[in-house]
Amino acid sequence: MSEKLLSVKDLQVEFKSGSIITKAVNGVSFDLNENENIGIVGESGSGKSVTATSILRLIPNPPGKITGGEINFKDRDLLKLSNNEIRKIRGNEISMIFQDPSTSLNPVFTVRDQLVESIRNHKKMSKKEAKKKAIEMLDLVGIPAPEKRIDMYPHEFSGGMRQRVMIAIALSCDPKLLIADEPTTALDVTVQAQILNLMKELQDKLNMSIIMITHDLGVVWETCDKIIVMYAGRVVESGDVKEVYKNPLHPYTWGLLDSQITEAQESINSLSAIPGSPPDLSYEIEGCPFVDRCPYAQSICHEKPPQLLEPTDGHAVACHFQTADEKLERREDAYLDGSSS
Repeated sequence: MSEKLLSVKDLQVEFKSGSIITKAVNGVSFDLNENENIGIVGESGSGKSVTATSILRLIPNPPGKITGGEINFKDRDLLKLSNNEIRKIRGNEISMIFQDPSTSLNPVFTVRDQLVESIRNHKKMSKKEAKKKAIEMLDLVGIPAPEKRIDMYPHEFSGGMRQRVMIAIALSCDPKLLIADEPTTALDVTVQAQILNLMKELQDKLNMSIIMITHDLGVVWETCDKIIVMYAGRVVESGDVKEVYKNPLHPYTWGLLDSQITEAQESINSLSAIPGSPPDLSYEIEGCPFVDRCPYAQSICHEKPPQLLEPTDGHAVACHFQTADEKLERREDAYLDGSSS
């Protein structure tokens, strides 16, 4: 049985602008085992990236601040470490791939400069040894002629190759946990598939765990063992990927799944969509955060926030009408054309 690598408990993150406080992450909890993949999905503004960057304590302060919770990595609470201690973990034990390699790579430095710097920051190596390691990493991520291309600048690489360079940098110190924040968003479908296959291959070789942040449910299905569905800074559903896809329970998860383009929708020339917009998190939410967009909402949903409970073992959902004793009936046309009637 795999050992627990990461445990996030009741994470709270706020951003302050003047007198306005926005609760970007509100009580997020999850566990990740060794050599396991977990996908975090949701719309823009749901708190996915804030949750991920909080693990490495990369929330800019000000305006952001982690106000509560625990982030235990190998039984150490990362929120209690000093700045020097957390810097030793970043890139060494936990690495992160950001959304856009065009902005993450420094355009005025060669790939060698950036790879060697990352390696030498965490490993006691000479420049010669670090360069050899850098070439090995470029070869590992499938960049042809790495001995020559290591001295090229980022703009001389295609988008897919730049993302491979970012992966090489992230994995250069053999981390146990890789956080990938929408690593394929800016890539075409073919290159996206190549990058995802590469990450799966490297995971097997390096025996690491992955947190995949994405809005693409197909990516989670292909690459992850577990899934967390986030909405308005909260977890609304979580569980085994196959179980959640086969038997989704939360109306928001239903909306996300219905919003995917399928052959059936193309045949009737119609597209399902979730109506409205996510709530403003600078205001206190009294009831369910999804209530104004939910076609199944009732009076209790406006008055009381639902708790995240497990109606079935290992499958959690935050909905008043999805319990061990009660089950909400899903309507196939609930989100058709964005209708909530």
